[in-house]
Amino acid sequence: MTPNRDLPANVVAALVGGNKIQAIKLLREQTGLGLKEAMDVVESSGIAAAPKAMAERSPGEAPRSRTGWLVAGAVVAGAVGYYFVRHSG
Repeated sequence: MTPNRDLPANVVAALVGGNKIQAIKLLREQTGLGLKEAMDVVESSGIAAAPKAMAERSPGEAPRSRTGWLVAGAVVAGAVGYYFVRHSG
């Protein structure tokens, strides 16, 4: 079994979801490998768990950023400050 090429899709999904134990269990059930062999295959697969924020997004969904709110707040604060400076005298 070539680690990266022949892993069943549900094993890969478990790995990406961060559930290595489930991946090993599924691999053993589907291939008949022993515990040590299945662990070695999973460890050598090179498939790392996705970061939690990434795992919770839908496919194609862009990461959310709060930078837009910060910029908008700065613009509003600047506009209010400018208004008061211009109309204070």
